[in-house]
Amino acid sequence: MTESTPVDWELARALAFAAGQAAAGGAEVIPLGEADGRTLAEPLRALTDLPAFPTSSIDGWAVRGPAPWRPVGRVLAGGTPPPLTADGDCVEIATGAMVPEGATALVRIEDSATGGDGRVTGEPRAVPDWRLPGEEAHRGEELLPAGTAVDPAVIGVAATCGYETLQVRPAPRAALLVFGDELLTAGPPGNGRVRDSLGPQVPSWLRRYGATMGSVTGPVKDTLDAHLDAIRSALDTADLVCTTGGTMHGPVDHLHPALAELGAEYIVNTVAVRPGFPMLLARVPGPAGRPRFLAGLPGNPQSAIIALVTLVAPLLAGLRGRDLPPLPQVTAGTGIAGRGDFTHLALAALDSTGRTATPVGHVGSAMLRGLANSHGFAVVRPGTQAAAGDTIGFLPLPLTPGERP
Repeated sequence: MTESTPVDWELARALAFAAGQAAAGGAEVIPLGEADGRTLAEPLRALTDLPAFPTSSIDGWAVRGPAPWRPVGRVLAGGTPPPLTADGDCVEIATGAMVPEGATALVRIEDSATGGDGRVTGEPRAVPDWRLPGEEAHRGEELLPAGTAVDPAVIGVAATCGYETLQVRPAPRAALLVFGDELLTAGPPGNGRVRDSLGPQVPSWLRRYGATMGSVTGPVKDTLDAHLDAIRSALDTADLVCTTGGTMHGPVDHLHPALAELGAEYIVNTVAVRPGFPMLLARVPGPAGRPRFLAGLPGNPQSAIIALVTLVAPLLAGLRGRDLPPLPQVTAGTGIAGRGDFTHLALAALDSTGRTATPVGHVGSAMLRGLANSHGFAVVRPGTQAAAGDTIGFLPLPLTPGERP
């Protein structure tokens, strides 16, 4: 079997995203506290007016009519006060409390005084110190559209509205198969064998891209039967199986024959990108007509991560009901070489402003030191090179803010 013509890098990302969109699941209802990181499957709408009742923004007095006012009670947050029925009456009121019906103004405690007769005087401020019903949202109003990424702020909005559950897209289930008899899973490398660095790290990248991580299996023996057994077992429970190594067509590379045996259809088979060659994404027939996916990551560690950000991240975005965001634009801090007809993804660190990207060192296909000192990849399109000061695309890694470099 010969290699296919490499697919343009941007087209490969688009094809992976479209495949994920087409296979996205429906929706599931989960408790509000478990929704962080999910995607809204339906618009979030206000269940009531927000606020639902006139609400005091201050500690002070709710008054009716002109001063002086006679205190007739107190209202705290959480209570339902009786109406103020007579001019000259007032109630002490706390921040967040419901403003009594009949109140004509609120007076801050610091703007008031209480006389010897117990009556209150003071001056309301020009801007009313209460929030009116519907000031933030009206009942039924769409607050956030379907497809919104759920984060703590979204959870807070939903809780404010009174939601206890949210309808969200299912989280894709992922599994990892590590191919290569030469790999060690413990101890330092030596005597012709290298330590597996992808088995420990790829699950974390997959989780950061929104997958629920299942099994990690390997090293899988370098035989076709072992590959088929491992892939079939992983596909029993996973929507996406990532494999490491075996994407070439050498004597111990059994991934392509295994995919043929499984009746898989290539979505992308090799991408015109350096590093990262070769990589693949295939669709595997699944139960009930819903496909499953296999992403073949190269064995070289940095190339494998480039395959992951190129094919797996867009696929997972589609499966999760997310948009594929456009690449941010940054300024090249130094010159970055091109790679001829291939897109060059150059590991780079951002400056403190996040607007200038400078390539890092130790960036060979088999190296990970550069990756550990980077925020993402500077994107140099085919047939071009970047000079210092040029505006270029930047593909960020899903890092926790402030972690590194």
